[in-house]
Amino acid sequence: MKKLIKDKTQFLSDMLDGMLEVNKNIELIADSVIVRKDKKQEGVAIVSGGGSGHEPAHAGYVAQGMLDAAVCGEVFTSPTPDKILSAIKAVDNGDGVLLVIKNYAGDVMNFEMAQEMAEMEDIKVASIVVKDDIAVSDEDKQRGVAGTVLVHKYAGYLAEQGVKLDDIKARLDQVLPTIKSIGMAVTAPMVPTTGQYGFDIADDEIEIGVGIHGEKGLSREKMTTVDQIVARLSDELLKQVDANHLIVMVNGMGGTPLSELNIVAKYLAEYLKGKNITVAHWLVGDYMTALDMQGVSLTFVPVNDELSQAIVAETSSSYFNLV
Repeated sequence: MKKLIKDKTQFLSDMLDGMLEVNKNIELIADSVIVRKDKKQEGVAIVSGGGSGHEPAHAGYVAQGMLDAAVCGEVFTSPTPDKILSAIKAVDNGDGVLLVIKNYAGDVMNFEMAQEMAEMEDIKVASIVVKDDIAVSDEDKQRGVAGTVLVHKYAGYLAEQGVKLDDIKARLDQVLPTIKSIGMAVTAPMVPTTGQYGFDIADDEIEIGVGIHGEKGLSREKMTTVDQIVARLSDELLKQVDANHLIVMVNGMGGTPLSELNIVAKYLAEYLKGKNITVAHWLVGDYMTALDMQGVSLTFVPVNDELSQAIVAETSSSYFNLV
């Protein structure tokens, strides 16, 4: 295994130390919780998190206009309830805390346990679960993937506008079912803590519908040209997205060059124009990765006025980039 690490047991701590060196607007508490230094004095606080390996998610979005705290687990491993509780208590200012949870069993269990613990200490907490991955047919088991970042942005915007906790949750609950994503992989990720690849795949194969931890998707297919891959993914998305005006995210999986993501964007734009679908906002880059997996995910979201305002609203995160 060739990786730019010193010790696999220090992967998380070394990564967080590096983030703290270059971003003076955040600080570390409880060993693995990143919080904003400029804690809100009023308004709802937004907390998310999950296993590491998806950078810049989630700690990269701890910033004005997005998250107030991110709880970082070990690679592809949910953070523990006590760490999540530490994040809740660190950012709560009396107006309540919203937890943004990706739909994985460990994340849901641990975040909900932390919510119960916080409520026992009279902290008002609400939670939402993101399930944007259409590669899983069972809606209850659909995974939270790159669309989660758009939820971070929307939730952060609403909190900055002074919207109350229950109302933020209600508005997000309305939008969540409209966010649809699907990914594909050319190569598997190398997991630095194990020295093993996340899955086996032949040189002439791709995985359609892959998850951000390397989970199996819809099918294993032969490698083909980028325009055909774009059409394959988009055809699946448009089975569930009935709108002609979209927010579109082209998300890298960690090992895909930006040049190739822009090539994807070219052929996706051609595809959508052929369907008479317009794009209100493009996001192209690494937003929710899977270590160094080569591949891409597409996220389609129908536009509404408030969501559009939220997407373009100012944030101090250097990782949330509109094209």
